[in-house]
Amino acid sequence: MNTFAKRAAAAAMSMVMLFSFSSCGKADEAAPEETASARVTVDGTKFMVDGKELWINGCNTPWHNWNDFTGNMDAEFWDGAFAQLAEDNINCTRIWINCAGESIIRLKTTGEIKEIREGHWTDLDKLFEMAEKHGVYVMATLTSFDHFKEPNAGYDKWRNLVSSKELTDAYADTYVAEFCKRYGSNEYLFAIDLMNEPDWVHENAECGQLDWNGLSYFFGKCAATIHENSDTLVTVGFGMVRYNSDKYEGNIVSDEHLKEVTGNDKAYVDFYSPHFYMWEKPYFGFPYSGSPTDFGLDGTKPTLLGEASNDDEKESKMTLTEEYKAAYDNGWNGVMVWMDPVEEDYSWYRYDLTRTATNAMYDYIPDKIYPIGKKAAAETAAE
Repeated sequence: MNTFAKRAAAAAMSMVMLFSFSSCGKADEAAPEETASARVTVDGTKFMVDGKELWINGCNTPWHNWNDFTGNMDAEFWDGAFAQLAEDNINCTRIWINCAGESIIRLKTTGEIKEIREGHWTDLDKLFEMAEKHGVYVMATLTSFDHFKEPNAGYDKWRNLVSSKELTDAYADTYVAEFCKRYGSNEYLFAIDLMNEPDWVHENAECGQLDWNGLSYFFGKCAATIHENSDTLVTVGFGMVRYNSDKYEGNIVSDEHLKEVTGNDKAYVDFYSPHFYMWEKPYFGFPYSGSPTDFGLDGTKPTLLGEASNDDEKESKMTLTEEYKAAYDNGWNGVMVWMDPVEEDYSWYRYDLTRTATNAMYDYIPDKIYPIGKKAAAETAAE
């Protein structure tokens, strides 16, 4: 090769190398690594996060002080609670956003909303920031049978509200829609539980023994409002499977029923979350010994135990760890044990049992407790 040819070849090689380095730099700059989404979705009978299955390794931390979120929440307590849950691989907790009465939503005698305390939103801003910070999902329970229970303040007003379609519509449009607009974009709002144990509102005299028609419309209207205003999942936490199953008294929240009573195709729950305690076993069986369909659910949606005892080993003949593992092995999508707050040391009832079970489950199925990885979950929450 002559001198001119050598120089030409060298120049061409230099241009190729320069273009290659320049292209690599631009490609790196143009394609930053995407952050995995922590949003929980439903695919058939499974919970999913970023295309991977999620199992709810959960618990209930229902309240620290009854009606915490009125504008005076103990932020230090709740931040510590979330940190403790994350440390023990609890990926979801159920919290009662409104326990009872009118300290959050004030009603007129008719059941019409008079006022929503501004401090309620201020506290919830903090709560959901903490959930995101620590990477712990929240199932937010909006009402309970306690709202309807005499002699709790405003019990008669709440009964009037759910007995009227117009007032239910107003509640959904005024409160539920606003809740979704404020927090629906937070990926750590796992789900909204519309009512804790409505069974007792229907059955018990002290709670009004209200007809299912009004309650069904309340569930359907609120569910439709949530689906119209967010991607948040919806459920109803029945106290027993009796009213959540065609095997017994009928499924009060079946897709067909809620759509029929509301005339709205978005009136449906995304998953089932019945509660179970050992007193129910003689009537409805034992959930840990079989699948959700064996227990009476219809098998069309994800199903978890929204409440269960964490200290029933003497009666069940199973440790809590064995119960969690049995639930997973039998096709349940999660367990959320109940824990009352312990005032003396600002802890939760038998938290030692809960943490033993949830840490064991993390060792058993780590990829399903944290589908995007625990480190990734924390990083996603921190951004």
